[in-house]
Amino acid sequence: MQEPVSRPMPLDQADGLRRLFAHTRVCMVPVVSNPNVAFGGVMLERLCTAFAEHGKHTLVVDASERASEPFEMAAIDLSVCIERLSPQVSYLAARGLPLRHVNAAGSTASFLDAAMQAAPNCDVLLVHASASDLCRLFMRTDATNNVRPLLLADDRPASVTHAFAAMKLLTQRAGLVVHDLLLGAAAHSPRSERIAMQLATCADDFLGAVLRDWVQIDPATDAREAPTPELRRLVREQLKSALGDTSLAEAAPPAAARSVARPTHAARAAGRSTSAPARAAH
Repeated sequence: MQEPVSRPMPLDQADGLRRLFAHTRVCMVPVVSNPNVAFGGVMLERLCTAFAEHGKHTLVVDASERASEPFEMAAIDLSVCIERLSPQVSYLAARGLPLRHVNAAGSTASFLDAAMQAAPNCDVLLVHASASDLCRLFMRTDATNNVRPLLLADDRPASVTHAFAAMKLLTQRAGLVVHDLLLGAAAHSPRSERIAMQLATCADDFLGAVLRDWVQIDPATDAREAPTPELRRLVREQLKSALGDTSLAEAAPPAAARSVARPTHAARAAGRSTSAPARAAH
């Protein structure tokens, strides 16, 4: 009787470590879907363009409320469901898919592993989903310590209210307390800075959270145009945080940072009279 052939031994003791950390260089970017934003797709396109400038291939995992249903093959082979949109961007329709990976603790983080295994060449995993789905995907784990969610909003009250509610959920349920904001508004919108300031103030005062940075994106912008310096900075900081690569930070001096500053007492008093972050959008 022939003895079964055993698998070859690894060439060195580091083989297991290499397999264990095969995806540690993937930048995970949770983007909070906002059904009240009219041009969310444009903002995602601009984001992918900025990542492409760094030579990164982005897999957009769309598990949002408006995403398409996944293909039937998703339960068998996730890789065949990934659509290549361009040399630098791939797309996975994933509405409802994360919940298929939920464990007894309520975490769906194993879906992130499945997505990365299905697209081993991706450098950025951009997960577009509701705040509740993102809480289950990115709840407190060592793998998500460097994750900084991106909120989406525009200059209409309903979208700002939704963004604040999402921030509250991510802060209280997932322990994700540092956020960035993509704000869709015309280039000369008089409300953009006021909205960002109000969200930052409410985050600090009521949630103990931080709105670290914000970028205004004009919905009329062509996705093929070069990213603005502000968007480049935000993407560079996202990569730096996720990958721990300090070499990505040299392009912007400290004075160029647009972290949302605490407003003056007079400005805060004026904003406090509105009683809700959405009032800044009026």
